[in-house]
Amino acid sequence: MGGVRIAAEGLGIKGPRGWAVRGISVDAGPGSLVAVEGPSGSGRTCLLLALTGRMKVTEGTATVGAARLPKHLSAVRRISDLAHVPGVTDLDPALTVGEHLRERALLQRRFGDSLRGLLRPRAERAAASGQRVDEALAAAGLDLRTLPKGPRTAVRDLERLEALRLSVALALIGRPRLLGVDDTDLNPSDGERAEAWALLRSLAEAGTTVLAVCSEAPQDTVRVSTGGDRDADDPGTTATTGEPDRGEEKADAIAETGRA
Repeated sequence: MGGVRIAAEGLGIKGPRGWAVRGISVDAGPGSLVAVEGPSGSGRTCLLLALTGRMKVTEGTATVGAARLPKHLSAVRRISDLAHVPGVTDLDPALTVGEHLRERALLQRRFGDSLRGLLRPRAERAAASGQRVDEALAAAGLDLRTLPKGPRTAVRDLERLEALRLSVALALIGRPRLLGVDDTDLNPSDGERAEAWALLRSLAEAGTTVLAVCSEAPQDTVRVSTGGDRDADDPGTTATTGEPDRGEEKADAIAETGRA
């Protein structure tokens, strides 16, 4: 199954502290790499969560595949997953890479598979689960053999880019048609940033629609801006300013995601 088309017109998201974003429009075909671009605190994470079905849209229209927002939130959540979203998909620093992968695979087998899949023999289900993990690691570009202790490497010992790849791999185990990735700017060096975008680009080229939050988007992406100099009450442009600080935005977004 390939990616999904994302279309939005006049999209607005209002939280406890006012408008997070307003007047957002986007049209991205299946397998697109969509960059949600703007400064920290401009509503980037809220938009990411809304378009993946984790936060309710306040105004405007949006469709993700055949699902319409905000009516079909659960349908969008079923075909999407998140990676590298602080406060939502945090890795446990005390667990090893292998433990994270086993836990995610177990959750997928118990809650993500179809009824037909659950009725298959245990050995067959285990083999299919192992194949999913291997495919996800390959797609995320994470070779466990290159880690200091292989799969027994603790998350706290991973480099920034390795942690991003692990988070992406965990999301890919569920084979989402839409992948949302937050905070791609956490990688400080130009080399790491380029590698991160190369990873996301490869996922899109393989067919998954990718939404990625950043402060400055590469040229070869579908760019959606959440930053700009305008009045927060004016719905006629593509983004909003005057957003609360980054911590408040994250708190609102995480609270809404928990309710979803």
